[in-house]
Amino acid sequence: MRSAFAFLLLAFSALVMAQGNLEVNTPAISQVKSAMTSRHAQLAPHYASGALGLARDATVQVRDANAIPLAQRGAVQSAVAAENSDRATLYREIAKANGNPAWEADIRATFAQRWIDKAQPGWWVQNAQGAWVKK
Repeated sequence: MRSAFAFLLLAFSALVMAQGNLEVNTPAISQVKSAMTSRHAQLAPHYASGALGLARDATVQVRDANAIPLAQRGAVQSAVAAENSDRATLYREIAKANGNPAWEADIRATFAQRWIDKAQPGWWVQNAQGAWVKK
């Protein structure tokens, strides 16, 4: 009985450890979050127009390039590329800060759902089947 309790306690501890701390903060994480916050003002109107969407793989995708004025397309595509690069860095740095780089894919999946859950009404998100739906 005592060994069963010890096993359950150990298993519970492993489960808690496996969840990690998604709110961990390091200088690298602060830097990437700051860049993402600054860039959001440039991207937000394009989420609202439907040109951009939040993908199920935790990236931002250009859904409808025609919804972006031609003069702005290059800048928006560059901002999307920078955003996706920063998101990848964020997931990697959070995994590293938790002492387990192998968690990067799980952290990405968790953030994918977080981004979609936090999307404003009217924004486009990808559902689990990969179809774009308006939130």
